[in-house]
Amino acid sequence: MQSRTFGRIGREVSEIGFGAWAIGASWGHVEADDAKAALHAALDSGMTFIDTADVYGDGRSEKLIAEVLAERGGEKPFVATKAGRRLNPHVADGYTRANLEAFIDRSRENLRTDTLDLVQLHCPPTEVYDRPEVFGALDELVAAGKLRNYGVSVETVDEALQAIEYPNVASVQIIYNIMRQKPAERFLGLAKERGVGVIARVPLASGLLTGKFKPDTRFDESDHRQFNRHGEKFDVGETFSGVPYETGLEAVEKLRPLVKGDATMAQFALRWILMNDGITVAIPGAKSASQAKANAGAADLPALDADTMREIAAIYDTDIAPHVHHRW
Repeated sequence: MQSRTFGRIGREVSEIGFGAWAIGASWGHVEADDAKAALHAALDSGMTFIDTADVYGDGRSEKLIAEVLAERGGEKPFVATKAGRRLNPHVADGYTRANLEAFIDRSRENLRTDTLDLVQLHCPPTEVYDRPEVFGALDELVAAGKLRNYGVSVETVDEALQAIEYPNVASVQIIYNIMRQKPAERFLGLAKERGVGVIARVPLASGLLTGKFKPDTRFDESDHRQFNRHGEKFDVGETFSGVPYETGLEAVEKLRPLVKGDATMAQFALRWILMNDGITVAIPGAKSASQAKANAGAADLPALDADTMREIAAIYDTDIAPHVHHRW
């Protein structure tokens, strides 16, 4: 496993991390033992970065992470969580110091730590980026010792660009994968220049880029790939990266011949993300130990050659960009 420096925070983290949404909720049921086995396998494979959120399973994801880390002992990985989505309604006026402190205190309890490594505003309303008092409140909570660093998780490139105008925003989490390439066009270079860590989420386009799905694949009713396919519950960009399901399947079939050697489609897709040095860490999810190990293996693949990168870009430009590039 290779590592990268997490922006100006300066900490070295594995370039493949563990995305802990799937072990919390919204991806079908996952038994606690399977979730913990996936986490153990990820850490055994060299992952040193875990991403979670207070709303994943209403705290279940955070608590499972704490259990696994307590079982292991020794040096802790870098654990990033998120806050804000507990608000109901989820509006900018809710992003007060009191609310943020309450959310952060709950995560500190769930994760069994006095000081959180990184707290990310969890895809807040765009209006939040025009409210410096929100970021001032986070500065105060850093000074109080409740978190070491803060960042944002965003839906759009424009939000990412707004966020990094605040000098203490240490990281941005954004959807970046073969089916969502706009961040490379306008954001990643600037983030690197400013020392901002970038976390690539939804790296496999909700599993589309595993190459395992078919037109008749059915998902559990508790899986967002079933209940949010058209944005019924939250931003549709979070589900299959906003790409229409059938369109995504057709693009995957065009990508499949580009996968070389013993690599899986998922590993190939992750390796594509790592080709951009503006990315700090990619965070695929895993619901089993075998999935976690396979994800880690992507870091060991050789670099993709120039011809392959050009072919991927052409497929994106022709098949995918018309559906997503203008929106996010």
